[in-house]
Amino acid sequence: MNEVLQRVYQIGIIPVIAIDDADKAVPLARALVKGGLPAAEVTFRTAAGEEAIRRIAAEVPDMLVGAGTVLTTEQADRAIAAGAQFIVSPGFNPVVTRYVVDKGVPMMPGTATPGEMEQAMSMGLDVVKFFPAEQNGGVAKLKAVAGPYTTLRWMPTGGVNTKNMMDYLSFDKIIACGGTWMVKKDLIEGEKWDEITRICQEAVKTMMGFTLAHVGINCANADEAAQTAKTLCALFGLEYKAGNSSDFAGSMVECNKAPGRGANGHIAIGTYNVDRAVYHLGLQGVRFDQASRKTDAKGNTKAIYLQDEVGGFAIHLVKR
Repeated sequence: MNEVLQRVYQIGIIPVIAIDDADKAVPLARALVKGGLPAAEVTFRTAAGEEAIRRIAAEVPDMLVGAGTVLTTEQADRAIAAGAQFIVSPGFNPVVTRYVVDKGVPMMPGTATPGEMEQAMSMGLDVVKFFPAEQNGGVAKLKAVAGPYTTLRWMPTGGVNTKNMMDYLSFDKIIACGGTWMVKKDLIEGEKWDEITRICQEAVKTMMGFTLAHVGINCANADEAAQTAKTLCALFGLEYKAGNSSDFAGSMVECNKAPGRGANGHIAIGTYNVDRAVYHLGLQGVRFDQASRKTDAKGNTKAIYLQDEVGGFAIHLVKR
């Protein structure tokens, strides 16, 4: 996948911004970065859009900034010159789409029908916008049409919010969701940067969905592992499950038959998308043991250990 689109996938939520005052662009971008969403689709719906992109690109280098509502090749040129790293359009315009593709800039044209999706694919695109998402049938429609399009992925925008966001992001054909709920006009005009940061943090928290998957106990040998697991099962009415390298007490406690990672054992934290969790925790300076990464048949990470222990426990991210 293109490097820019890979980052779109890792971030997971792309704020869609319509801004009327370019002077507010930089503090807005910094509020998004602080909130854990270092990305924005700045629309050309307003006269300040182009200048906002220019200022964000120049002054907030950590921000992935793109241009939205690009309707003409002239707008595409202006957006790219201003520093837009990707281009998004509300509909599928073959002329504009081909023009941007030929410039080597990631393009996500708006699509709503299989016909438009196939035209985009004929131009070599493997990511398109789905707009307006909710009004066009939502994730149910995407799941219905996804079968024949094994290489295509979507960025749904339009009607997406914190209540339905995970309906989309739980479908592995969704590269990211576009949304406006964290950058509403009144929040921008009122310069409520802390509130925007808070909303972004809540969105990231929802997207991560961190939960305790299980606790791993390092036992000295197989007999101790079995005895420990059976004791826990007897105490709490759990099902005993024997395994090759460990025994489980229900799904909550894993008893390793030999000392493994962590001085005391490991804690497995479940998350909806391990790759996104690695990215977002990485923004906080968390390091990972890349050699411990396990992937599924599609190459998506399904498990990985953090580099450092916490309280004598190794920390293990696993897919929920």
